[in-house]
Amino acid sequence: MHNPFEILEARLNSIENLILDLKKPSIQFAPKDNPEPFLTVDGVASLLDIAKPTVYTKHSKGELPGGYKRGKRLYFDRETILNWIKEGHQKSKVEIEADAEAFLNSKK
Repeated sequence: MHNPFEILEARLNSIENLILDLKKPSIQFAPKDNPEPFLTVDGVASLLDIAKPTVYTKHSKGELPGGYKRGKRLYFDRETILNWIKEGHQKSKVEIEADAEAFLNSKK
């Protein structure tokens, strides 16, 4: 008959290996060598984790930089969006106009 401690040790080793396998990322994503320079609305929405209508709204209000309209399509510069994310908050069109008006009023 087998030694019960050997059976327990084998099972514990098996469990330990399973746990170590779970800790490792299951899928390794290789970064693209040359990503597309422009993003569509879908790409921006997935990058920012927001809905497509929110992308259109933010673009129309001037809150989202780097938008270019070509025909019926709207494209965004990838680097501009990534820099905007890194910078944090960029003033909206309304905030810029309010700052400009406050500056002009202070000069009177």
